[in-house]
Amino acid sequence: MTNTTSVEPAPHLASFKAFYPFYLGEHANRTCRRLHFVGTSLVIFTVAYALFTGRYAALWFVPLFGYGFAWYAHFFIEKNRPATFKAPFYSLAGDFVMFKDMLIGRIPF
Repeated sequence: MTNTTSVEPAPHLASFKAFYPFYLGEHANRTCRRLHFVGTSLVIFTVAYALFTGRYAALWFVPLFGYGFAWYAHFFIEKNRPATFKAPFYSLAGDFVMFKDMLIGRIPF
C-alpha cells in the first residue's frame, strides 16, 4: 500500500532557480510587473528613509507598499493568486530579482 498522505513538493519549489521562471510566468502582464516595480521601489525608499533619518515608524508602510501594489496587480490585473501564498520567501526574493531584471532591461518594463 502506498502512502497517500505524503505530498511531494511542486517541482518549481525545489530551488529558487527552479522557482524564478514560474514566478515570471505569474507576472506575464506588463502592468502587473510595473506595479510590482513601483511597490518595490517604495519599499526600498521607505527602508532607506527610515534608516537614514531614524524615523523607524515609517517601516510600517513597507508591507503596505510591498504587498499592496503587488496584490492589487495580481487580483485585478493579472487575475491570479500571488506567489506569496505558495512560496513566501522565494516570492520575496523573486520580487527583488525581477525588480533588478527590469532595472537593467533584462525584462521589459
